[in-house]
Amino acid sequence: MTRDDLSRSRRRRRASGGVDRLPSGRWRARFYGPDARRVAKTFRTKADADAWIASQRVAVLEGRYVDPTAGRMSFGHFAKKWLDGRHDLRPKTRELYEGLLRRWIVPEFGDIAISRIQPGAVRDWYGRLASPDGPGRSTAAKSYRLLRTIMRVAVADELIMRSPCTIKGAGIEHAQERPVATVAEVDALSDAIGERLRVAVLLAAWCGLRRGELLGLERRDIDIEGAVLRVERTRQGLENGQVVVGPPKTQAGRRSISIPPHLVPAVADHLDRFTGRGDDAPLLTGVKGGPLRAFMLHNAWELARAAVGLDHLHFHDLRHSGNTWAATTGASTRELMVRMGHASSLAALRYQHATRDRDRAIAEALSALASAVYPAQADKGAEPTGTATKPGTEPEPDSLGHVRVTPPNSTAGLDTINVPDQGEQLERATGIEPA
Repeated sequence: MTRDDLSRSRRRRRASGGVDRLPSGRWRARFYGPDARRVAKTFRTKADADAWIASQRVAVLEGRYVDPTAGRMSFGHFAKKWLDGRHDLRPKTRELYEGLLRRWIVPEFGDIAISRIQPGAVRDWYGRLASPDGPGRSTAAKSYRLLRTIMRVAVADELIMRSPCTIKGAGIEHAQERPVATVAEVDALSDAIGERLRVAVLLAAWCGLRRGELLGLERRDIDIEGAVLRVERTRQGLENGQVVVGPPKTQAGRRSISIPPHLVPAVADHLDRFTGRGDDAPLLTGVKGGPLRAFMLHNAWELARAAVGLDHLHFHDLRHSGNTWAATTGASTRELMVRMGHASSLAALRYQHATRDRDRAIAEALSALASAVYPAQADKGAEPTGTATKPGTEPEPDSLGHVRVTPPNSTAGLDTINVPDQGEQLERATGIEPA
């Protein structure tokens, strides 16, 4: 046998690995991966060792081989490397990730090797977070999504073969039903919060602005003559006290919004009395004239809602209410998307679904109108519920033959209705990668 033949024979033996018995009686399996690195593992029987080598060969042939030693890195170390490398994250999102890792994920998995994190351990951890004694289902869902994202990167980096995050639906946040304020309630809140911040409540409701978008508005963003405001930036406050000013999170968030005509005088008055003269002067200011901080708006809101007895309303519910009002006007999905600043149609569709109660009231009113004009046909069917169908109370038609009917349970304004705020859920997804 020549030297070349001997070399080829040795390479073949290395590629196929081998099994030998140790002094302890256990069997050691040796396997050389595609990178020529040797991997060894011990087993109780020779059959188990042979089966393991065979499984590694199949994994190589199918392109799913993962070096068993690669996953020895601790989760905490890998998570830090991953977060340090995410230069695309916005400051608020990075702060959220750091908080979730520090409070809920690293204490559980930080010292464990990535390859040793098992689905059962993830399931137990998630169950504790989502339990009544835990931080709640919302935090559990956010933490799970972040863990799942990091473990998927570990799979892509070939540190592990598969992710241990296998719980179906664990990353979905089921937001609580949020109330829709009436026009009268918004007016009461705008009066209670004081003249300097009155316009913040009105714009949040009638223009559907987020808190950060409101705080980012400047004089140059308001066109009084055209009754239009432009969302160009957001102003966010971090836990460490730092204020971050930047563009909206998505391109859809950068938008022009028509100001309802009845709101224009209030906005113009605010600009004259509380906003500086420079183009870049912030719309909302503190008592000393500086940019209003998020905590200042929060404190003022807390006092205002307590003063009018609406402690159940959050500031973000103003945006939710305004979007629901817009949907009741018959706005299309695309129109709602533009006004709300959403890149996805899902949120707009949720607000359209929220108007089904109003649509039902309209249908009942139409039925009442028909029964008033054709009472004989109404007697043949189900008894109508409109006020005009009660015996002896049919309204008289006017000179044009029109009949005015008041639909049941209707009001002159928009009634308060409770709907699942899935639009709010989407925009609070925090940037954690979806499934």
